[in-house]
Amino acid sequence: MSGSTAYQILAPDHGPVAEVINPGGQAPLCLVCEHASAVIPASLGTLELAPEHRHAHAVWDIGAEALARELSTRLDAPLVLATVSRLVYDLNRPPEAPDAMPHQSGEIPVPGNRDLSEVEKTARTVQVYDRFHQTLSDVLDGFQTPPTLVTIHSFAPVWHGTPRSTQLGLLHDADASLAEAMLNAADDTLVTRLNEPYSASDGVTHTLARHATARSLTNVMIEVRNDLLSEGSDVDRIAAYLTHLLNTALAPKAATA
Repeated sequence: MSGSTAYQILAPDHGPVAEVINPGGQAPLCLVCEHASAVIPASLGTLELAPEHRHAHAVWDIGAEALARELSTRLDAPLVLATVSRLVYDLNRPPEAPDAMPHQSGEIPVPGNRDLSEVEKTARTVQVYDRFHQTLSDVLDGFQTPPTLVTIHSFAPVWHGTPRSTQLGLLHDADASLAEAMLNAADDTLVTRLNEPYSASDGVTHTLARHATARSLTNVMIEVRNDLLSEGSDVDRIAAYLTHLLNTALAPKAATA
């Protein structure tokens, strides 16, 4: 194997690493869900995960895909969904980040990611990371006016044994305007906080920085505690609330457009 294409990650029938939902959506808004999938390509086996960890939060953002799809419908916005697990490549991390292909995620070991060769790392970067972000860039290029970029994530209710009281986190990169406007529009429906349980200092705003900050787009990263997304009715309730927050926060921008 002498190049990034010699080591094939995805089978021909897998499809693209980025699925575009509702590409004709009319809202001036683009949704992204980088951790939507628990799929590990057959070429990588199970990454030697213990069976009880195969669908843990370390593998994907539980409930995030369903929430993102519901938001796409309610907002009539295009949505870019990842189709492989973040353990194959964390699409919200740059290639140089040590946790782009983690051998440990929280308390869960990922033996199949230990001691990756440069060929293996390059193959994942080129075939997963580069293709996903190129698709997202192409979707953003297709808007007639600069869109708002919204990334959808979920987080575990307990981290390293400590319960998290935050239910909804609103994170931002360089531009805090939308996150702050959504926080101001929030009521007591959910315990909502700015830049919790993570912030840009944790390295979690790569997608925002690469696509929104670089293009001067209004943006926000939404984090929902995953125990609030267990059932379809829960997803509908959270999606309705987030739709309200986004529409309220973006209304002044729409009025001046």
